[in-house]
Amino acid sequence: MSSSSHAVLLLEDGNIYHGIAYGKSGVVTGEICFNTGMTGYQEVFTDPSYFGQIMVTTNAHIGNYGIKSSERESDRIQIEGLVCKNFTHRYSRPMADDDIKNYFEQQEILVIAELDTRAIVRHVRDKGAMNALISCDSGHTIEELKAILQKAPSMKGLELASQVSTETSYELGDPAAPYRIAVMDYGTKKNILNCFVERACYVKVFPSKTVYEEVKAWNPDGYFISNGPGDPASMDYAVEFTKAVLKDEQPLFGICLGHQIFALALDIPTYKMHNGHRGINHPVKNVVTGHCEITSQNHGFGVSPDSIEANLDRVEITHVNLNDGTIEGIRHKRLPAFSVQYHPESSPGPHDSRYLFDQFIEVVKSHKS
Repeated sequence: MSSSSHAVLLLEDGNIYHGIAYGKSGVVTGEICFNTGMTGYQEVFTDPSYFGQIMVTTNAHIGNYGIKSSERESDRIQIEGLVCKNFTHRYSRPMADDDIKNYFEQQEILVIAELDTRAIVRHVRDKGAMNALISCDSGHTIEELKAILQKAPSMKGLELASQVSTETSYELGDPAAPYRIAVMDYGTKKNILNCFVERACYVKVFPSKTVYEEVKAWNPDGYFISNGPGDPASMDYAVEFTKAVLKDEQPLFGICLGHQIFALALDIPTYKMHNGHRGINHPVKNVVTGHCEITSQNHGFGVSPDSIEANLDRVEITHVNLNDGTIEGIRHKRLPAFSVQYHPESSPGPHDSRYLFDQFIEVVKSHKS
């Protein structure tokens, strides 16, 4: 597609923005959200948690250090479309394999660029998450695009994890490693798996709807409930699986969507946030140690603080967000199970939170002995 082609961004509330098209020609819908990270765009675009969403990047330059195959968090771009200021296909990093323009064209993802993304982000920040549409196809009128957008499903109540999960189980690491970790793939990232393998774990990744008895038969030492897209309240199969792990009193660690699934398994509800948290610069306080950490985050749902307060006989709050006070981590007071809302694998992002993987291995080690 020529970089001079016209493109349109249409928001659910009727706002329209005109820009330049890159990538694939066509029309795509999804929930619009923004990411505040200045780097790590490739890891963000390939994070399965973004499946079903249109991404607005707050950093002015996207693509300026190219694309590198080893920096993917999954096998493909997961976002539905990209909204950015400067789509910079020229790069100077010697380690890069490709430029971002080729990357998006090869994967047939829509891009609208040369927009005032600060204005768009401020609007979405104030109005909240909503559906949006990108059109890189001059064959539709604005009224026709509005009709297409009206048919797009709301993220609330939408089950998406099974669409990004692996279809068949697979294994990573040394089979003779001292710890066996079962990963429930609701949209897990490659770097999460690497963090386990680096800590002497043999990992087996299971499809999202694998029943507990089948996973248990592999004889894992611990269970990991992964990140992923969509509304956790729509994932009864994942909640039931997690309840079975807790009933057996097995070590459990959840990240992001896994944090929300863990809460639901404890009969603590989740809710749709006004905007969610997406970026690599969110301050979180570990209320157990008193230490603060800068975290990588990507979520549009949260755990109900009122319900947590009503369940403090069973559940302890371990982490809180210093921007808005939302709950970022919990652990069970009796069972070897805990979770965090953010991404301690930190890809992209600072490595302040990787101690959580070590903490989980200690839990597994203690339970095993």
